[in-house]
Amino acid sequence: MSKQTLQLHSTILSIHSLDVDADIPAALLKQSLFFISKTHDELSIVCPSDFEVKSLDTEPDWQALEVVGPLGFSLTGIMANISGVLARAKISIFSISTYDTDYILIKKHTAENAISALKKEGYNVVVN
Repeated sequence: MSKQTLQLHSTILSIHSLDVDADIPAALLKQSLFFISKTHDELSIVCPSDFEVKSLDTEPDWQALEVVGPLGFSLTGIMANISGVLARAKISIFSISTYDTDYILIKKHTAENAISALKKEGYNVVVN
């Protein structure tokens, strides 16, 4: 099976930790790229860094590598393989999955090294 194509998004993202009962800003839903996750004890928002969120803690300066999809639910090992390449290159990730695809967030300052490592392993990386 050929390796996937990944697209590096230019939007700089921040990962926010909020109180589990915090309100989600309505304007967030108008952003072009965002992710919300909630568990019984945590609320996290990933959104463009220029969108203001009142959060308990923030981790800024991430970029998203999108696995160009859609990906079928029967496919296996995609995230394991990509994260393995990045781990061997000493690049930390924050992964997010959607219905159609996966996103691997990398720190902006590691993007060049991440792209190089992925290309060396046969992945096609498109920068937009």
